[in-house]
Amino acid sequence: MKFPKPYTLKEIANIITSEYVGADDFPVLGMNEIHVVESGDIVFVDHPKYYDKALESAATVVLINKKVECPEGKALLISDDPFRDFNALTSHFKPFKSANVLISETAKIGENTVIQPNCFIGHNVTIGNNCTIHSNVSIYDDTVIGNNVTIHAGAILGASAFYYKNRPEGFDKLRSGGRVVIEDNVDIGALCTIDKGVTADTTIGEGSKLDNQIQVGHDTVIGKKCLIASQVGIAGCVVIEDEVTIWGQVGITSGITIGTKAVISAKAGVSKSLEGHKSYFGVPADDFRSKYKEIAAIRKIPEILEKLKNI
Repeated sequence: MKFPKPYTLKEIANIITSEYVGADDFPVLGMNEIHVVESGDIVFVDHPKYYDKALESAATVVLINKKVECPEGKALLISDDPFRDFNALTSHFKPFKSANVLISETAKIGENTVIQPNCFIGHNVTIGNNCTIHSNVSIYDDTVIGNNVTIHAGAILGASAFYYKNRPEGFDKLRSGGRVVIEDNVDIGALCTIDKGVTADTTIGEGSKLDNQIQVGHDTVIGKKCLIASQVGIAGCVVIEDEVTIWGQVGITSGITIGTKAVISAKAGVSKSLEGHKSYFGVPADDFRSKYKEIAAIRKIPEILEKLKNI
């Protein structure tokens, strides 16, 4: 998430009332999670296990809960609770704005686009040309939709990330300030839910087709011309490369990559990154050759046990 203008380190520190290490006028351009940070961004870290990863990342400002040696060319924001203060920055730069009409006056809707009754279109939404948005679709603030997109009834674009910190008093939600971006020629089935990024974009690539009742988690990037069948659940921060086919009821864990033109059969459980140009099935999912060898070995177990009895 980029800020509307460059800020100084001192200005950011004043917003969250924190100490800082670095020049008062050190430039701060935005904030992001560790997997998408760029130069000028703030990243937060609150566990020693991840200090090095944050300090060595592309981020130039690290919001951290301990005063450590600051790498050259970077700055630190010292906080007793980086998670809380990261939320405070999200609330400051992306505050929730309530709506009082079904289609916001700030929404931009292209030519020949049809929006059926009972849809909600939030603030700063952009919808391209020749789109069809069927009834009871909810499109949250800042969503970007390309041309020739069809969204079927009951779909929700832009709900918050499922991302919580477990505190003694209960679960504390990480606020979402990112977007959903739908590229050209995408179809989204009925009752799909696509969560916005925490700080960046959840993206559905050009020409991809989603069946009904699919969940796409925060910051996930789906490539071009992917085909995803009903009841697939995709966690956050997944990268699905181009022309991947995923059949019904597949579950995909967070932070992994599915390679180009991979095919994942129904009901598979994907717990690790998968190479492209292969077919997979099972729990945990593996390529067909490996999985069939595993099944063949399992089927021999009764025969082996019977032989052991006779020894």
